[in-house]
Formats: sequence, C-alpha cells, structure tokens
Amino acid sequence: MSNITFTMIKPDAVADGHIGAILGKISEAGFKIKAMKLTQLTVADAKKFYEVHAERPFYGELVEFMSSGPIVAAVLEKENAVEDFRKLIGATNPAEAAEGTIRKIFARSVGENAVHGSDSDENALIEAQFHFSGREIF
Repeated sequence: MSNITFTMIKPDAVADGHIGAILGKISEAGFKIKAMKLTQLTVADAKKFYEVHAERPFYGELVEFMSSGPIVAAVLEKENAVEDFRKLIGATNPAEAAEGTIRKIFARSVGENAVHGSDSDENALIEAQFHFSGREIF
C-alpha cells in the first residue's frame, strides 16, 4: 500500500457535527477513501495507539480525550498522501494553522484539534493496520 495515509476525525469534531464537512474537504483535495468506519477507542486502544507518546506529559490527557467519544477512522489514498494530508490538516495548534486548513476551520484547541494525520509512510501503514484488517481496505 503505497501512497496512503491514515486519519481519524477526533471526538471533538465528531461531537461538533463536522464529519461530513471534513470528509468533503478531504475529497475536494483529491484523496480517495480506501477504508472508513465510525468507532470508539477504548482506553486500552488509545494507550496502544499513542504509546509512542507514553513518556510525554500530555499522554494521559490524550488517551482520555481520544477514548471519550466516537471517532471516524479512515485510510486515504493519493500520490504523496502523507505530506499532502499534513498540509491539508494544518499545524497541530489551530492558532498556528494556515487559513483554510481543516484544523484552522474545525479544531477547538491544540488538544482538541479535530483530526489526526499520519506523520510518515511507515506510520501510515502501522496506523491503518491498527484500525483495519486487510479485507477492509479497498
């Protein structure tokens, strides 16, 4: 699976009713949805998914937030997917995100920043496989 990235529409954006608008921005940017589902991370799932941040001071807060409500998990395909998606979502801190980016438009704060996007091709594959079986990705 080359040219893929993984995203989650986070609990804040789901609760605020932004699923359709965010998916629209993703589609308009030329991404093809290869897999998608509405689900909710358990605390154990969130701990495992974000274990790379376990030593960071925000880890507990992140796990609590990401398991607090439903998310939309998706695998996206496009040439240069990871880099292009990172540009589309904008900076982690929405106050620093470029105008028109998903986080600038939909995020509540740096902690509740609407979407997750893979940071590398390697992590995109790992994250996609965390959420989807091979038969769920088209």
